[in-house]
Amino acid sequence: MSKKQLDRKKIYVIVGPTASGKTAYSIKLAKKINGEIISADSRQVYRGLDIGTGKVTKKEMAGIPHHLLDVANPRKVFTVADFQKLANQKIREILKRGKTPIIVGGTGFYIQAIVDDLILPAVPPNKKLRANLEVKPPSELLALLKKLDPRRAQEIDSQNPRRLIRAIEIARALGKIPPLRGETSQCFNFEIIGIKIEQEELNKKIHDRLLVRLKHGMIAEVKKLHAQGLSWKRMEELGLEYRYLARFLQDKITKPEMVAQLEKAIINYSKRQMTWFKRDQRIKWLKI
Repeated sequence: MSKKQLDRKKIYVIVGPTASGKTAYSIKLAKKINGEIISADSRQVYRGLDIGTGKVTKKEMAGIPHHLLDVANPRKVFTVADFQKLANQKIREILKRGKTPIIVGGTGFYIQAIVDDLILPAVPPNKKLRANLEVKPPSELLALLKKLDPRRAQEIDSQNPRRLIRAIEIARALGKIPPLRGETSQCFNFEIIGIKIEQEELNKKIHDRLLVRLKHGMIAEVKKLHAQGLSWKRMEELGLEYRYLARFLQDKITKPEMVAQLEKAIINYSKRQMTWFKRDQRIKWLKI
């Protein structure tokens, strides 16, 4: 199939906050339209991060092919540029097979990189800037990022110093300019569906899902990852479940503190996700 033949092919995009039901809905949709799923989750790309990220199981896939799961070593940083490159390859491959791509995830920047075909400039590390920023607490880093790039500040993990520093580095290098868009997105007809759910209902689902994951081996998963060489520092960078479980396993917090703090952090993350998505007028919201 030529590039011209691929033009204006419909691609579905399923977005929404964590625990909203994106996975189940996308699998139902894939069965109906002969689709294949591309995960747009910034942590499910990593091998071994299964229970903590809520990665779809083989049984849950119900025979639907899933792509961009387990494609990266968790010790190494996987960037949005890495995701964009691999996702675009998968989109072309799926279309050439005569199937429909369905992009599913809650990482807003990953979604935007594909739908808007963002041109992601290669900003080299600024060692001097990093040295100055590494001594600052996350709260100060977030305040600085809000001044430089308010939109990125709303979506980013506000407790992740590495991501905050990198975002500041990019914003300093590029200045306040709108995201640059390429031409690839014009080849496709993106239909973006948002999973709508009330915050109170979502909070309960987050609570229940967290307890199930703890019961089904999430702590053992983190212990295993550490035994295999994943440092506590890297787990802090990976955020949410891995951050708080790492703190618990280092005896920095008790188990009840870990559960309470993690639940609050996941709820706050879900709110940041919705802040990001609500600005996109192209999204058609659906209550399932």
